[in-house]
Amino acid sequence: MTSKSNRRWLLPDGVQETLPPEAVAVESLRHEILQLFNRWGYDLVMPAMIEYMDSLLTGTAHSLDTRTFALVDQLSGKQMGVRSDMTPQVARIDAHLLADNARQHRVSRLCYCGHLLHAIGDGITSSRTPLQIGAEIFGSSSISADVEVVSLMVSTLHAVGLHNISIDIGHVGIFRSLVKNTKLDSEQENRLFDMLQRKSIPDLQGYLQTLPLSGQLREQICHLALLNGDESVIDEARKLYSDAGDELSSTLDYMHSVVLSLQQKYPATLINCDLSELRGYSYHTGLVFAAFLPGQGREIARGGRYDDVGAVFGNARPATGFSADLLNLFQLCGDSENSQTGILVPDDDDEKLATLVQQLRASGERVVVDLTGGKASAVDQQCDRQALQFADAWIVKEV
Repeated sequence: MTSKSNRRWLLPDGVQETLPPEAVAVESLRHEILQLFNRWGYDLVMPAMIEYMDSLLTGTAHSLDTRTFALVDQLSGKQMGVRSDMTPQVARIDAHLLADNARQHRVSRLCYCGHLLHAIGDGITSSRTPLQIGAEIFGSSSISADVEVVSLMVSTLHAVGLHNISIDIGHVGIFRSLVKNTKLDSEQENRLFDMLQRKSIPDLQGYLQTLPLSGQLREQICHLALLNGDESVIDEARKLYSDAGDELSSTLDYMHSVVLSLQQKYPATLINCDLSELRGYSYHTGLVFAAFLPGQGREIARGGRYDDVGAVFGNARPATGFSADLLNLFQLCGDSENSQTGILVPDDDDEKLATLVQQLRASGERVVVDLTGGKASAVDQQCDRQALQFADAWIVKEV
């Protein structure tokens, strides 16, 4: 039974902390990924942990309101929120960067890494304090921009040792085109979206019968849940929706171009086309994608296009990007087994030892002074070597 004194140290459900030696391994992984982003031309930004709620949940970010912790600023009395997603913040930063009219046509590549706080566990992991890492492109509506962010996501997962991944590609424009000219309200659309996302065919068929839709449109919407597989499902969709208009046809062409480009870049990666893939339907405006590992029920990274998210900040810019939970990636890549290396040296005032310690640290070595007086071994102090004195000299030997 947990004592009262021990209970005060328990963390809330879904809240985690990272301890040695895993913490330094996570930091190393963070640095590795951000260096990769830098090599692709992405600039690092560090959004604030808290903002006024009217800014944090502006525009499409309203979909985050149920996941955002609220608090009151003691200085102003205004309501503030702790970020539950960094993407809207990065869109605001992009808008501020473009305050100068001379930069209005610039394509911005921004990346970020920081903790979030969720009121409820959701998304990539059930953690309420994920360490979100991601990258965004602002200012380009081209297919090349979408291909780039998916490619960067794949390269990121490969870089951390996750090679056996598959990618699901979808496009919210397909479903939007089908319901565009109907009299469905937002609640009915959302219910359809939920059933399509769950691929619940019986529920979907039953609910469609209650809606004021033609028999053909009911069949077309229901068939979306079945269009899941390789790129041939796009050709199947072209036949099924041949009379649905040019907008839907263009959407299918766009999606096909992205898939073909990714297959050429990553022939060993399974690319799956899922026309009922509607993650973030209320948030995204175009292509959506997610990465999966065998045996993992949830995606390990995800993203999509979310054009005009910066409109409320004065810059309605095309935007696309992806993100992942760095702590989840760390757990999946297996680096937690890597032990910390270092050199244990005695607590001694010898000048030659002091010079050796200074040289070792200057060369990048981790040097730990033994303050236990020899009671704890080098291994116990996460060291794989130790400094020993022979005659008048100090040498470093493996333990």
